[in-house]
Amino acid sequence: MPKLAPKPALTNCSVSSKSEQGAVSPLIALAQALIKTPSITPKDLGCQEIIIKRLAALGFVIHPLRFGVVENFYARLGSRGKNFCFAGHTDVVAPGDSAGWRSEPFAAQIVDGQLWGRGACDMKGAIAAMVVAFEEFLAANPGFAQENSLSFLITGDEEGDAVDGTVRVLQWLEERGETLDYCLVGEPTSVKKLGDCLKNGRRGSINGVITFKGKQGHVAYPHLADNPIHSSAPVLAKLATVQFDQGNEHFPASSIQFTNISSGDGSSNVVPPTLEAQFNIRFSPENSPESLEEKIRSVLDEPGCPEYSLTMNLSGLPFLSQDGELRTALDKSINESLNLNPQGSTGGGTSDARFISQVCPQTMEFGLVGSSMHKLNEGVPLADLEELCEVYKRLLINVF
Repeated sequence: MPKLAPKPALTNCSVSSKSEQGAVSPLIALAQALIKTPSITPKDLGCQEIIIKRLAALGFVIHPLRFGVVENFYARLGSRGKNFCFAGHTDVVAPGDSAGWRSEPFAAQIVDGQLWGRGACDMKGAIAAMVVAFEEFLAANPGFAQENSLSFLITGDEEGDAVDGTVRVLQWLEERGETLDYCLVGEPTSVKKLGDCLKNGRRGSINGVITFKGKQGHVAYPHLADNPIHSSAPVLAKLATVQFDQGNEHFPASSIQFTNISSGDGSSNVVPPTLEAQFNIRFSPENSPESLEEKIRSVLDEPGCPEYSLTMNLSGLPFLSQDGELRTALDKSINESLNLNPQGSTGGGTSDARFISQVCPQTMEFGLVGSSMHKLNEGVPLADLEELCEVYKRLLINVF
């Protein structure tokens, strides 16, 4: 059993000017370098190359994988034993109005003991912690790769359509006959305090559009028109109250949310010909895409409903990871490092774990507190980054 390297001391960087900050730890320096690269989906701008150079120096074999306009890469060290993979994304959402930020969104400044910048929380901070965890673990266990394998799967398409990212990398791995035995996705999963929550599953997600058809006409002559706004209103109200299922011990009940309703061209004297209603359904394993569509159509096909068309597109199936070696090791690592017992959760949005879990049943998500992700003034405490790195190192030891 490998021995755990000594826990690094937390860096005291609670002031704002560069001269006052002094030297930062390798972990914080790497996180800053990643944040300073404005890799807004799908532009990478060299962000992944920063990681690749660090992994190549450790002996990882690097496979750059560009699909469409998206940069991805897979890296592996070793070719034997169980393959433990860290997964994540380097792309970030746009920063929004920079005037609302306390410092420039991509300046990666340290102020009041926190690292600020777009991607600090979601999820460049976690990626930096993963890389440094690998570095320190391998320094303490130089012969590790002779019997076991470590890998890294990074995409630049998680915040976008997720078409040319992780899905394509997994297809590439399948074609090579390469498998993942354990995978930890470093998404921000903690709620109030680092270590209080991990994701052991996610709900499925479906996007849909219902187009109700009417008959255009003059508002002064409604008897000569058929207003789809009027005729669809009670139908939409009924759909909003459909109880698809009760959920189960791991998942909340499935629910539909209408996200946009549009009709007409803005004219005040024209009855529009159609109404379009967009919706999303987050669903539990108690339903399937087919059963959800059947229940929606059962309402749309009731007498009195206007003529309609329906399209539904699956963006991810629900999954629940096995309570196997990875969950046991992750719980133990969080408890040893943070003295907390994390709660398993399947709530929240989607992540690329929905794809990875289809080929790697032991897939978990664990990362930073997510309260600032996608917001103005995204940031993370320096102490949380250091502690997350410690959890990741202990996880490697506890898994192997």
